[in-house]
This record gives sequence, C-alpha cells and structure tokens, in this order.
Amino acid sequence: MIARDELHTILDSIPEDRLAAAREALAALADPVLLALLSASEDDEPLTDEDLQAIAEGEEDQRLGRTITLDEYIARRKSPG
Repeated sequence: MIARDELHTILDSIPEDRLAAAREALAALADPVLLALLSASEDDEPLTDEDLQAIAEGEEDQRLGRTITLDEYIARRKSPG
C-alpha cells in the first residue's frame, strides 16, 4: 500500500505548470460519482425493436436535414421569442 508520505513526495516533485493537471487527476480519483460511473458495468442488453426503430428515425431525420447542431439549439434557446 502506498503511504500518503510517498504521494506527498510525488506531488512535491511536480513542476508548477503541471499542478493544475495533477489536481484534476487527483480530484477525479476522489469523486465518488465519477468513480461509480467509471466502474459501472457496460450496458450489454440487446437493442429492442423499439430502440432500432428510434435509431432509424433519427438517421432518417439527419439524412433529410431535419436536425440541428447542439450549438444551434443553444443559440435558439438563448434568443428571445
């Protein structure tokens, strides 16, 4: 098992310009929600006929130009009216 003192030694050796990245990495390891998501098993259930139909409809909408980008959606939501 790694002792906290060893981790402190490693942290002390990290250059100043890399501390933000180190903080993000360590914060992620301490986040119980993120850890739960990362350790969750893959959804291995087969697609239903309803799922396949919804996918086909979405692909058809995209092919026919009946979709917008996320940026367009956000812009529309922000604009009045």
